[in-house]
Amino acid sequence: MSRITVMKFGGTSVSGAGRLRGVAALARRRAESGDAVLVVLSAMSKVTDSLFACGRAAESRDEAGALSKFEEILRRHAEVAGELFAAGTIPEPVSAALARAREEIVPVLRGAALLGTLPERSRDLLVGRGELLSTAILAAYMDTTCLDARTVLRTDSRFGQARPRLDQIKHLASFTLLPLLGPGKIVVTQGYIGADDAGVPTTLGRGGSDYSASLLGAAVGAGEIQIWTDVEGVLTGDPRVVEDARPVETLGYDEAAELAAFGAKVLHPATILPAVELGIPVTVRNTLIPEGKFTTISKEAASGLPVTALASRGPVTVVTVRNPRMLGGAGFLSRIFEVFGRRGVSVDLVSTSEVSVSVTVDEGSAELDALVAELGSFADVRVEKDRAIVALVGEELRRTPGVTGTAFGALRDINVEMISLGSNEINLSLVVARGDAAEAQRRLHAALFGAGRAGAREGT
Repeated sequence: MSRITVMKFGGTSVSGAGRLRGVAALARRRAESGDAVLVVLSAMSKVTDSLFACGRAAESRDEAGALSKFEEILRRHAEVAGELFAAGTIPEPVSAALARAREEIVPVLRGAALLGTLPERSRDLLVGRGELLSTAILAAYMDTTCLDARTVLRTDSRFGQARPRLDQIKHLASFTLLPLLGPGKIVVTQGYIGADDAGVPTTLGRGGSDYSASLLGAAVGAGEIQIWTDVEGVLTGDPRVVEDARPVETLGYDEAAELAAFGAKVLHPATILPAVELGIPVTVRNTLIPEGKFTTISKEAASGLPVTALASRGPVTVVTVRNPRMLGGAGFLSRIFEVFGRRGVSVDLVSTSEVSVSVTVDEGSAELDALVAELGSFADVRVEKDRAIVALVGEELRRTPGVTGTAFGALRDINVEMISLGSNEINLSLVVARGDAAEAQRRLHAALFGAGRAGAREGT
């Protein structure tokens, strides 16, 4: 059996005819090496957002607006296809995909406009259309097989956030997908979308194309899963904030998961989970600089650095619960977290003292006011909004003297309102005012990764 490489390309990598030609060239080059190649595509850049906008317009009973937006999406794909093919002709598979999209989606939008609501299952049918269109165009351009991911990627029926059924995916892949992946062969399929046991289309949630690549890679026993995006791997900081952020050569799964969970935008947090169980390496690469630096995430490897990279997420809200008379008593903490659990409010960071406990939650939680009111029935509660988490992640963080001193020295006049060391000992998270988060990242990066510092090793 040939080695299988999964190559996932995000929305910016397939945003136009030129980018699609680049994707085709990369896939063909890999196939020429003898690998079987499974290409997993996202929708074109901004298309999924536009499909959601179609749905919102329909729900507001603006049928004309919804249909106009949808026709604009179809027109964009037709124009891209026209640029790709000789004399601007659109091949039959692409014409058929466009016609099928109109046939299936227009009645959904009209029905939503009539009723003033768009059921979740109909929304998934709508917003997953972008992947079906982008793959139809690429497969036709490459003259290769286009496999409907919904025939393989089986999920439950939690529309919008469907959970994969791993055993069924592996079973379906064994007789639907694997026979197509011979040496030098290329198969194109979609990310983000799947189907439930009844065959009803579902989606994995925003950013789910990375997850699809990992799920399918695990199902076919891939030798490598490549995530192609618009940066050279996982960087030491957010390049929008830190000008000299640079790629990290290697990451352990735990480091990658922490960075993803605390704001690194390159990876979907769930992406690595199917791969970690089988030890499949995941590489993060830049579509525009294919020979450039990249990051390898593998089960066996880790950075070996005290601080591998920084990540930041916000806005968050800090909720502090204080009751000097009861905190030392058995069951007080469980009483607090029982309220969070029952209200469905997820907690990120936790910090405790003798008389209080502070936690961070995502800002804008619909249940926050009710939660605070209930907690207030047996304790004093303070709520501080518009905060941000800045996380320092590194395999050797806990075992390296001086890291915290360097970090707090860099932040000298920036108020750190909460500190939490992760239970896995590789994540030191600091909570600051949201307005201070960018400056905090710049200072920390300069102190920890600047000239003469033991920063991240560069990719090769």
